[in-house]
Amino acid sequence: MNEIVIELEDISPKEFFGEQNANIELLKKYFPKLKLVARGNKIKAFGDEELLEEFDRRITMLLKHFAKYNKLDENVIERVLTSQSSDDYTTSKQSGEVIVHGVGGKLIKAQTANQRKLVESMRQNDMVFAIGPAGTGKTYTGVALAVQALKNKEVKRIILTRPAVEAGENLGFLPGDLKEKLDPYMQPLYDALRDMIAPEKLTHYIENGTIQIAPLAFMRGRTLDNAFVILDEGQNTTHAQMKMFLTRMGKNAKFLLTGDPGQIDLPRRTISGLKEALLILKNVDGVGMIFLDDKDVIRHKLVKKVIAAYKSIENAE
Repeated sequence: MNEIVIELEDISPKEFFGEQNANIELLKKYFPKLKLVARGNKIKAFGDEELLEEFDRRITMLLKHFAKYNKLDENVIERVLTSQSSDDYTTSKQSGEVIVHGVGGKLIKAQTANQRKLVESMRQNDMVFAIGPAGTGKTYTGVALAVQALKNKEVKRIILTRPAVEAGENLGFLPGDLKEKLDPYMQPLYDALRDMIAPEKLTHYIENGTIQIAPLAFMRGRTLDNAFVILDEGQNTTHAQMKMFLTRMGKNAKFLLTGDPGQIDLPRRTISGLKEALLILKNVDGVGMIFLDDKDVIRHKLVKKVIAAYKSIENAE
């Protein structure tokens, strides 16, 4: 039986192997035909020569990633082991840095390769589309970038908006005035902001208009300049709404549009403005497009399994 020995140099075996060798156990699942033994600062692998070569290549990729980011988790391992090349998961070191020091000292940074690509794309472009399923951190990362831009005085205000299409509910039947009706719908945006800005300061910003959270219809007729603008749930825009929003862009503005084409709540036979925009603008210079997937899901690990299960049913239809 063939054997290779990989020795960890200048890397903590405990960090690389994971709690109770969790990372090694994950490697075993991806290389079931190899026998892997991790002891001290060495990993020994036994098996077929061709498989050992592939294992050696993937371990080298993981070691390089760890040396760069000092972090290894299930998402990273999965990404590295299933990527064709390092271009699929490596990004500049700057994109992995802390975006915002949040409330209570919470360090908010891009956690996955595609989230880091979103950070990079937002630095390089004034308009970026972040597309992906629920839980991939597209809105959260976007809000962090908006807060960073405000703190650095790169913009004077943050504008967060969503198309008011009810996901199976009718706002008309909710109690209260318009603000009270819309606040629950805008809750994900408030939740992200509360992680990043102290309560008193957030209240002050909202009261003086530095941070505005409003449904998309409220954007009509405005010119949005000196602002970081996020359109969330963009898949629920119509053609007219998307065109209206995109043409609101003023001087010194950053536009981030997020959405999940798999969760469209529009009436049947209504074309999603997001899907259309992705086709129309794909070759426009200055427009970035980042596609996140279930490997970027950073909620409970079951969310990833739920997405995969639904995907298999939807693909079969």
